[in-house]
Amino acid sequence: MSVSLILALGLGVLGYVIAPRRAVAAAGGDARKLAALPRQYGLNTLLAVLVPSFAILIAGSLAGAGLYLGWAILIVAFIGFAGSLFNITPDYRARTHAESWIKLILIAASVIAILTTVGIVFSMVFEARNFFSQYDWKDFFLSAEWSPNFRGNSSLGILPLLWGTLYISFIALIFAVPIGLFAAIYLSEYSSRRMRSIAKPAIEILAGIPTIVYGLFALVTVGPFLRDYFAAPMGFGDSASSVMTAGLVMGVMLIPFVSSLSDDIINAVPQTMRDGSLGLGATKSETIRQVVIPAALPGIVGAILLAASRAIGETMIVVLGAGAAARLSLNPFEAMTTVTVKIVSQLTGDTDFASPETLVAFALGMTLFVITLCLNVLALMIVRKYREQYE
Repeated sequence: MSVSLILALGLGVLGYVIAPRRAVAAAGGDARKLAALPRQYGLNTLLAVLVPSFAILIAGSLAGAGLYLGWAILIVAFIGFAGSLFNITPDYRARTHAESWIKLILIAASVIAILTTVGIVFSMVFEARNFFSQYDWKDFFLSAEWSPNFRGNSSLGILPLLWGTLYISFIALIFAVPIGLFAAIYLSEYSSRRMRSIAKPAIEILAGIPTIVYGLFALVTVGPFLRDYFAAPMGFGDSASSVMTAGLVMGVMLIPFVSSLSDDIINAVPQTMRDGSLGLGATKSETIRQVVIPAALPGIVGAILLAASRAIGETMIVVLGAGAAARLSLNPFEAMTTVTVKIVSQLTGDTDFASPETLVAFALGMTLFVITLCLNVLALMIVRKYREQYE
């Protein structure tokens, strides 16, 4: 099969080289008489060979036709190669045909993305159904105890996991939203062009740091600092792993999400609104408070909801910063855990995949998927409303 793909690729490259020359020759040596540029004839030939070849490869792989798949790829590639070359005439609109091949590629990419999403959803739905056939859904959604035991008699209540997820996410947003929003206001309204060119990329670097690095920072630096200077002196506990540790570090990670999106949204507010406010005698700060922020508020709320969905799905920072204790508590300096952490823990190790203690990971994943989907849909609805208003 690999030899067939290499030969098909060679035919495509050969057609890309030969087709422009053949097109010019068909026009009597005058490229101006062609209905398309010479290189577009080559691109059309290349795509006519490669697109059907990869389509046969994917279809044959899914159907399990391994023995004859290589020959089928070669035959389709040769038909595309020969057909494209024989169709070359001065009136042949190679650009239109090449764009048709590109359109097919884009449609295929969209279909693959949709089918991947559908496959993920159905895989979780089927396994979650298997879980609820063995474990009562009321105990799962309404129980406040999480105590999995692979020998049986497990308590698999999701409430303490949801509480830890929402508690940590809330602290992260309380920390990230004001800082990110104030940074966006400064960058869009007050900073010079030189300062903006330096500060904006510097803030966005935070989004590129791996989450495991944030987790190590929480474990080694932030956790001991909060324990030694806040939790222990005030009598809240002596654990370095806590909700506050994970929330603060996660908040640092979320700052560029809030800042960058809010900055773009504030810049999208029409300048005429600012000019009108200033022309009526308002100061710059009054214009920002009473005109710019209210106008950009739907988009800012959408940015906050997108950051919230990112916080809810975080795992590594929680594992290293907040611990793995499933409990319901208001003390932010106690160790807690989240849904994502327990999904990982229930699926690791040598466990029986058909047991409720393992299948609960899919029920947890389905619940988290629904929560984040609702947040994303709400954010997209708000952002769409904002864009319709100002574009």
